[in-house]
Amino acid sequence: METKIKLLDCTLRDGGYLNDWEFGNSNIVNIFERLVSAGIDIIETGFIDERRPFDENRTIFPDTESVNRIYGKLDKGSSMIVGMIDYGTCSIDHIMPAKECFLDGIRVIFKKQKMHEAIDFCRCIKDKGYKVFAQAVSITSYNDEELSRLIDLVNDLEPYAFSLVDTYGLLHKGQLRHYFDFACAHLKSTIGIGYHAHNNFQLAYANCIELLDDPPAGRLLIVDGTLYGMGKSAGNTPIELLVMHMNSYHGTLYHNSQILEAIEVTILDMNRKIGWGYSFKFFLAASHDCHPNYVNYLMDIGKLSVKSISEVLDSLEGEKKLLYDREYIKELYFEYQKKHCADSGSVGGLIDDLSGKDVLLMGPGKNIYDQRKRVDDYISSNNCVTISINYIPSGYDPDYVFMSNAKRYVQLCSALNEQKKKSRLIATSNITRTLGEFDYTLNYSALLDEDALMPDNPLIMLLRLLKKAGVRSAGLAGFDGYRQTPVSNYVNPNMEYSYSSEEADNINRDTVKSMQKLELPFEVVYVTESIYERL
Repeated sequence: METKIKLLDCTLRDGGYLNDWEFGNSNIVNIFERLVSAGIDIIETGFIDERRPFDENRTIFPDTESVNRIYGKLDKGSSMIVGMIDYGTCSIDHIMPAKECFLDGIRVIFKKQKMHEAIDFCRCIKDKGYKVFAQAVSITSYNDEELSRLIDLVNDLEPYAFSLVDTYGLLHKGQLRHYFDFACAHLKSTIGIGYHAHNNFQLAYANCIELLDDPPAGRLLIVDGTLYGMGKSAGNTPIELLVMHMNSYHGTLYHNSQILEAIEVTILDMNRKIGWGYSFKFFLAASHDCHPNYVNYLMDIGKLSVKSISEVLDSLEGEKKLLYDREYIKELYFEYQKKHCADSGSVGGLIDDLSGKDVLLMGPGKNIYDQRKRVDDYISSNNCVTISINYIPSGYDPDYVFMSNAKRYVQLCSALNEQKKKSRLIATSNITRTLGEFDYTLNYSALLDEDALMPDNPLIMLLRLLKKAGVRSAGLAGFDGYRQTPVSNYVNPNMEYSYSSEEADNINRDTVKSMQKLELPFEVVYVTESIYERL
């Protein structure tokens, strides 16, 4: 039996995740008309989402009437025109009858937990005369029993097509074939089957080719792509590659020159400004079968090595993996960091070393060099013990280096090994030594301020230690305070954290509050200028 294959372009919808769907009206028209001229079988025009106001420059619409306002006067050619609804974002009241609408069909995406309600919604859309596409997002979250239950619902609905959506680009060939063959075996033959890929593993095109070259006999196959792979997360399958393959190996007559013109005229400039596609973050997320926001959270903290991030991601459990929960990952992060150790010997040794001493803490702020004379004068006049925090200051040989940041430790491990004859190393228990033992290892959890915005603020952690050690005074040099990210405030730009102006202000105030809570029995002296002393 002959199989019909159709290519679907969803640039104007999936690509919109990158620019908030603001393509500009002229670009919207240009992309649409080029896709029609290329002979693309199905063109997706954007999202229908009642929460968004109408904007002629955006491909996200409050209702189907708004689709008519943008596309209504354009020529469809031989293409089928569809829109997409994320179930729960648009009521059926915002969908006009199909005979009055520019759209021929509507694709409905839904999560596993909402399958029953979503299929009922699809039925309402079908009753209005549209071709309905049931789109199962995060297909890898389904086991065979759950997928079977969904397919029973789909068979009862009899939509135009049912699609497997690999939302986070997790599928390898064997997994893809399992889901695809399982669906084909249980779907009614009258229902088409679709596949929507993402490129986290650089497998989007390869997976599509796998299906195009071995399609299901007697069943419609729909394969999605976007111009230049533009799309959410790691991007999609490039439609120009699918067109090239179909023309070369399946005898189709798509006009790829029109596709390339659309890319050159509209998409390349967007790519230069926004950027998308395969990336380290999306690979890391996909390799742990998890939502990419978990990786973003852990990397934005800036305190974990990649090895440590991977170990935290390994602790994600069950359906939480693909349902991002900020409080959940925050809890896992601190649990991971709280590696206990017997630190009484280390604490006792530091008390012996530091009790009654004047100490200078050295931070990574620029003022440690811009106001270097102040630092040198303070050291010489007070005969200070010097302790640097999470870095080795150039031009100084601190007596101690305090390390609480695993990522910084990995970056500095070679330099720290060279420095060990000059500086003793104090490390918290979340740090894994690459060679030998640390001079002192302290319980990470015992130094935290659990109520602070930044519970593991290294300055607060070290001041808590110095309070226990009974030092006479503590000078602060290079603790300039946090600032908005574009304002470089560190001696090494690689040490910058990513903060908005408001976030930086909040952390500065919270740092001062945490210092006050410590009720330090010794004097704290700001040797170099700091935002903290003004708060």
